[in-house]
Amino acid sequence: MDGVIVIDKPPGVTSHDVVAVARRALRERRIGHTGTLDPLATGVLPLACGRATRLVRFLTSSDKDYLATIRFGLTTDTYDVTGTPLTSTEARPTPAAIEQAVTALRGEYLQAPPAYSAKKVGGTRAYALARRDQAVVLAPVPVSVTRAVLVECSADEAVVAITCSAGFYVRSFAQEVGRLAGVGACLAALRRTRSGPFTVDEAVGLDRLQAEGAATPGFVAIDDLLRDFPAVRVTPEVRQRIAHGREIEADAAAAWSRVVDEEGHLVAVATAGSRPGLLHPSVVLI
Repeated sequence: MDGVIVIDKPPGVTSHDVVAVARRALRERRIGHTGTLDPLATGVLPLACGRATRLVRFLTSSDKDYLATIRFGLTTDTYDVTGTPLTSTEARPTPAAIEQAVTALRGEYLQAPPAYSAKKVGGTRAYALARRDQAVVLAPVPVSVTRAVLVECSADEAVVAITCSAGFYVRSFAQEVGRLAGVGACLAALRRTRSGPFTVDEAVGLDRLQAEGAATPGFVAIDDLLRDFPAVRVTPEVRQRIAHGREIEADAAAAWSRVVDEEGHLVAVATAGSRPGLLHPSVVLI
């Protein structure tokens, strides 16, 4: 199987657990996810299968949509409700204070990842160091939040709809909302509703994947991936050059291009070559 299947991840399992289930259900060893979801989180988890695993770096770079439930009056070491409590208060922010905090976190800025994250520090995962009570200092990274809208608000919790760049930590967002609102907060629930072109409407449950295996509907063939990249169509002769990793003559204004053969099959993903007018096949799929 060469392509992507979109899973609606259930709570309580890791993204790697989902990959393991998919490998057994689809009888395909080459499977990788396109963006980790914490065990607490649910929703869209695209799995690249077969040759599509070579396209994961392009699939993970897209922006994402989330529905985040933020709980006020509680902070934890993991920035979510699964962590060890650090502070607790009966104080609660006003809806106006929540709205102001959410609004302040729109735009482009540097975000510090949580200590309990998969970021590496000297070759070791940050969460492994944090669990050993070792100090973890992670450099802030540039992120973008193009949408942060307060959807619901109660005495203890608020639901925020977020559209953000790849690499954005919603747990850090929740923590910062609590700080700005003056009472502390952590992430209570998280649902990813979109990852790039893949939405929750096309996602299938893990139980259905296990029951139906390769017959599970919704599989996106490799030829239908990266449709937002411009396409360069090549002849059989040029296709042979690509198969050997050679540059081809083609003009392309975009950073990346899909190279397709005369039948429309994706044969490579290319970038600018050694001189203008040439394309270099960075990922060859034939």
